[in-house]
Amino acid sequence: EVQLKESGGGSVQPGGSLRLSCTASGFAYVGFDTYAMSWIRQAPGKGVEWVAGIAKGAGGNPAYAGPVKGRFVISRDNAKNALYLQMNNLKPEDSATYYCSTGFTGAGSRGPGTRVTVSS
Repeated sequence: EVQLKESGGGSVQPGGSLRLSCTASGFAYVGFDTYAMSWIRQAPGKGVEWVAGIAKGAGGNPAYAGPVKGRFVISRDNAKNALYLQMNNLKPEDSATYYCSTGFTGAGSRGPGTRVTVSS
């Protein structure tokens, strides 16, 4: 069973940056590189929102939700079984718990999440 663990969340002022990391483990028969991956988020009192997805393998042609396009960058390091989300020019509306997930659309396994708070 794939296990995911997010890190890198915290509090930041508007306009600031954070880099989230997700480490994956528990691969019995296939490797991390065979999974498309994604980031999703959930703000208090709101539903889950897909943020970004990256293809399996080298991860070409990543995709982003409209509100984060141009500010967030998803990437992966298959040698480290790691997924990243570089978040720049953060806005208060980006405040949420962020989860990494298997699958491009965030419908797979998730980690426990990491909290991001953007406020002045």
